[in-house]
Amino acid sequence: MVLNPLRSRCVRHGPQLLRFPLRFTPFAVKKPLLQALLRWQFQQALAEGELDFLEGRWLGIEVNDLELRWSVTLEQGQLRVADRDEADVWFRGNANDLALIAARRQDPDTLFFQRRLLIEGDTELGLEVKNMMDAIDLDSMPAPLRIGLMQLADFIEAGMKEDAIPPADRAGAPC
Repeated sequence: MVLNPLRSRCVRHGPQLLRFPLRFTPFAVKKPLLQALLRWQFQQALAEGELDFLEGRWLGIEVNDLELRWSVTLEQGQLRVADRDEADVWFRGNANDLALIAARRQDPDTLFFQRRLLIEGDTELGLEVKNMMDAIDLDSMPAPLRIGLMQLADFIEAGMKEDAIPPADRAGAPC
């Protein structure tokens, strides 16, 4: 299929293309979007106190290939996003891997041992975050977020599979 090589290229090079506009977008523009997205996703967990372990502690998230990073903490029952150099624990990985983890298509432990997911800093806090993420029921996610995440994961997986096929076996598809 003609779209398969295009999809593969998008999966491979898409983060590089997104990196440029993200680099020049001020954090003041990214912050409200990140905060709204996190609050939307974790609204129920916040209400039930499942994120209380973050009170006064900072979780840093870095998407290496997008050159995107932020930190999040819990203050007075609300998630707060900031651009900080220091965090108690950092989760670092590439966009495709992090999307597949979020969609439950990749196991974070496997990626950790393959050094595709780095967790640095307070290991106890890192484990609490990982366990909380593992406990999220995808069906409880807001529908638009869940559907978008699943479609993105399908696209990434298909593009990665296409990359795994040797060029000679791609039925004449352009490389």
